[in-house]
Amino acid sequence: MSANDNIQIGIIGAGNIGNVHIQEFKKLADVDVAAVTDVYQPLAVERASKYGIPKVYESYQELVQDPSIDAVIVCVPNEAHAPVAINALKAGKHVLLEKPMAVNAAAAKEIVKAHRQSGKTLMMSHQRRWEWINLQVKEQIDKGALGQVYNVKTGWMRRKGIPGWGTWFTQMSKSGGGPLIDIGVHMLDLSLHFMGGAKPVSVFGTTYAEFGPHKRGIGTWGKPDWNGFYDVEDLATALIKLDNGGTLTLDVSWAAHTSFQNNGAYVHLMGTEGGASLGDGKGRLHTELFDRTADVELTAPTADEGPRARMSRHFIECVRTGQEPLTSAMSGLANSLVLEAIYESSRTGNKVDLDWSL
Repeated sequence: MSANDNIQIGIIGAGNIGNVHIQEFKKLADVDVAAVTDVYQPLAVERASKYGIPKVYESYQELVQDPSIDAVIVCVPNEAHAPVAINALKAGKHVLLEKPMAVNAAAAKEIVKAHRQSGKTLMMSHQRRWEWINLQVKEQIDKGALGQVYNVKTGWMRRKGIPGWGTWFTQMSKSGGGPLIDIGVHMLDLSLHFMGGAKPVSVFGTTYAEFGPHKRGIGTWGKPDWNGFYDVEDLATALIKLDNGGTLTLDVSWAAHTSFQNNGAYVHLMGTEGGASLGDGKGRLHTELFDRTADVELTAPTADEGPRARMSRHFIECVRTGQEPLTSAMSGLANSLVLEAIYESSRTGNKVDLDWSL
């Protein structure tokens, strides 16, 4: 691949998220979506026909062995993230990996090891970092407008939103967890990003399953399998301690009797010089002027291309230049360590210290 060549992309997993990635990468002038595969072959064939993708492979193992493919997008169920990503890295492919990194910390560490040995780009697909409102807040943080962000309250509360009851979404061995690993990982990643790379060191948390086991709180995402089962949480809460003394509170639910934060995603940042409140696609910066509180409303750009467009372009830039992605392999590991610690803390009732050793 030379600087003037188009990057050849392979899509591993042709489902809903894979379809979104196909659409975004098809918009880039220096990229060719060249191959697709899915365990359900008719879907891969359908995507290839719709988007003009020239190659359809029966397995991801075949796709990553194609020497013409430069990079792959991994959009498979959570349990397959580690084996697919590791196989692709060992085959010399750059990897954009959907969240979560893996179903547990041990698998995430194996991905990090494979990444380091490969010398290739590994980027996590956390599109929330690329939303205009979050980019504006991070710009102010980097300028020092908020000082040191020492406390964050974040989460994503859904009142009735359990996805795909009975499918891999609600089976711990296949998904790695419920709302924590599905939507909580987005808010955790974004909050750690805002806190400037401080390392999480300990966790105290609790998980609950009060709706899913009784087939209540069912949402509209995914098709239920009533012959399946539900053994993940539907609500979780945690306090996370960072190595710089900062704290992060995380609350997430798929189902709960609440209207907290308008049943959506939110982040509240508290810094030594200012703060920020984000939710419902809106945001405000907080400070103190002339001994009075002062707020500044954040304003959306007039023609916003969207977070996934920016994320996709960043991935291609990293592939071309070798720069470390904004959502690096270590950011993925940080998320996996925290999520696993929350489950362990809930199981034992004790604080859990994170093990960063590889």
